[in-house]
Amino acid sequence: MNSTENRSILARISPTQWVALAVTVLAVVFVAENRSKVSIEFLLITIRSPMWLILLTMFAIGWVTGVLAMRRRSK
Repeated sequence: MNSTENRSILARISPTQWVALAVTVLAVVFVAENRSKVSIEFLLITIRSPMWLILLTMFAIGWVTGVLAMRRRSK
């Protein structure tokens, strides 16, 4: 039997993956606690939306930007 077959699922997760999981959980808690409606002004447009939606949108934009930057760097 291979030694990797005997390891538990939790032992197979790398430290980097644990950090990513912890940051994701913290982000979800932060979003869940900030549900009030806010007004965002961007250029001449004012948007009124729940804070969690704005935060989730900004998180997604940051994630996509990071993915695109990593692709450019690896080429």
